[in-house]
Formats: sequence, structure tokens, C-alpha cells
Amino acid sequence: MKEIRAIVRPSRLERLRDALRAIPDFPGVTVFRADGFTAPAAVDKRTVRDNLTDFSPKLMVCVLCEDSMVESIRDTICMACQTGNIGDGLVWVIDIAQIQRIRDRQPLQDL
Repeated sequence: MKEIRAIVRPSRLERLRDALRAIPDFPGVTVFRADGFTAPAAVDKRTVRDNLTDFSPKLMVCVLCEDSMVESIRDTICMACQTGNIGDGLVWVIDIAQIQRIRDRQPLQDL
């Protein structure tokens, strides 16, 4: 099992949701609100205003999936969220050691 996490622009959420729903057997997604800023070295010509208001609203999306679905989901996130501008976000994959359903405490092998 893997967890795919991504930081994306809020304006891309509807497009991302539609793209993820189109993946066969897509397991579901959780979305969190987040604030962040780009690495200062990546931004040219910062102003005093930028230094005072550099946090921008973002979303973190999290997907738990089988290893076989990682590439498809990761690529879908990138395609749906890419604008080509600084601040498009990041996507990364984390190994999951265990998953247990809260309702009945059953370990999950498959989502």
C-alpha cells in the first residue's frame, strides 16, 4: 500500500476531482486546506509586500492505494494540476505499513 500526497492550487480541485474519478477503481481522496510558500530562491524580484504576504492558500490531497495504481494516480495529479508556473505544487509517495478500519478494527489488505 502507498499514500500519494500532493500540494496543489485550490483552483485546480474541480479539474483534479474529475480526472481522479475517471481512473478505474479509484479508491477515493481526502483534501486538506493548507498554507505555504515557494522556496525563496525560486522567486525572482521579491518585494517587501511579498515578504509580508508570502503564504498562499493551497490544498493537500491524500490518496491511499495499491502499489499498482501509484503511477496512474501520480500522473493524473500532475496533468490536472500543472499550469507551468511557480507554485503548481508537489507530489510524493509514502509507503504504508498498516491500515486498520476504525469501525470494526479490521486490518485492510485492499482498499
